Amino acid sequence: MLSFECDYNNGAHPKVLQHLIDTNSLTSLTYGFDEWSESARRKIREACGCPDADVYFLSGGTQANATVIDSLLTTCEAVISADTGHINVHEAGAVEASGHRVIGLPSTNGKLLPDTLQEFLQVYESDESRDHVAQPGMVYITYPTEMGTLYTAEEISQIQAICRRYDLHLFVDGARLGYGLMSPDSDVSLSWLARHCDAFYIGGTKVGALCGEAVVFPRGNAPKHFFSNVKRHGALLAKGRVVGVQFDALFTDGLYLRIARHAIDMALRMREIFIDAGIPFVALVFGFQSAPGVHEEAFHAKGVHIPDLPAQFFGFQFVVPGPEGKAGVGEGVGQDLFFPVHMDLVRPPRSRPILYMVYR
Repeated sequence: MLSFECDYNNGAHPKVLQHLIDTNSLTSLTYGFDEWSESARRKIREACGCPDADVYFLSGGTQANATVIDSLLTTCEAVISADTGHINVHEAGAVEASGHRVIGLPSTNGKLLPDTLQEFLQVYESDESRDHVAQPGMVYITYPTEMGTLYTAEEISQIQAICRRYDLHLFVDGARLGYGLMSPDSDVSLSWLARHCDAFYIGGTKVGALCGEAVVFPRGNAPKHFFSNVKRHGALLAKGRVVGVQFDALFTDGLYLRIARHAIDMALRMREIFIDAGIPFVALVFGFQSAPGVHEEAFHAKGVHIPDLPAQFFGFQFVVPGPEGKAGVGEGVGQDLFFPVHMDLVRPPRSRPILYMVYR
């Protein structure tokens, strides 16, 4: 069976599992103060080019987002996001549950563009009643975005400059960071990103780990009591080594980026299969997750035939233009098809991206 539904519907990379097995019978300190977590922190600092970085291991992506945002903002502050941002549409109000409003601004291909951000902040600053609303305190972006697109280095630089101008934190959600960094369209490196934001996290769950994310404050700028806030948000594991051991493996001999590079290579091979089959591309982007699958016959009902693939169940999702150009899930006969797939033509490593292809 080829599953095209998401990039975290399987286990972990064999080297991650092996490291867990090799360390399983050894005793250690708890709550992330074990030797393997410390080793992983050193390796992440080196990879980021940030020797003073504070690194914390949290249980998952939503927990990382909610904890970082709550920790960096004061009680009356809000976080600015693209309207398609994960914290705005796919985290069940986790940020709002801690008392912080999410201000969703119009996105362009999933990105919060610098001009959109600047215009909003100018309107906010000129509003005489601004003290009566939630105060912007942070800008949140994802890399890659929820639409699978990538911010350019210039766009991130401009957003960072705007944040400094208005005294806002810049936080980057890196749930699928490896795939973004390894995309042939990326002009951003891990060390470059670390220099251009106040906090980010390195996603493990979707890039080779069983679970866990590494939150990085690149200049040793973790907010006061961050560890306690991690526990308050339910993101701290008593056996913190479970995440630390995995990141120790992922950041040994460049495994994390090699997994991501392999995933991108497989996605490009998938693209070639479709091109060779004469199926035209309108757009191709990397990253993101899909939702419910439909049966192969529904795909063929759209007039698209996939030769040279086994006649098995294929999980995927059609996304079509909805009201006012918004994307919506549906059959949409005769409309554009937004077809997400990921591909692993070679078994290891097991983690891989979603490949989005838009057909006309």
